[in-house]
Amino acid sequence: MTDKPDLATLIHDARKPLNHISMHAELIKILSQQPGSEAEIQKSADDIIKASKACSELLQTLMTQD
Repeated sequence: MTDKPDLATLIHDARKPLNHISMHAELIKILSQQPGSEAEIQKSADDIIKASKACSELLQTLMTQD
């Protein structure tokens, strides 16, 4: 049996970081209209970067499958 994840699993796994990116982008939009929310905006931006890297790793796995 192979250790390689199948396409359906990779697509499913990619949805989590993509949903995380979308959620934090919406949060940044809301927070940007509130004074004094710079720290929360920075944290959400950091979370977007982290989720983007996770999604990129999943896509790289997809590309390297035979």
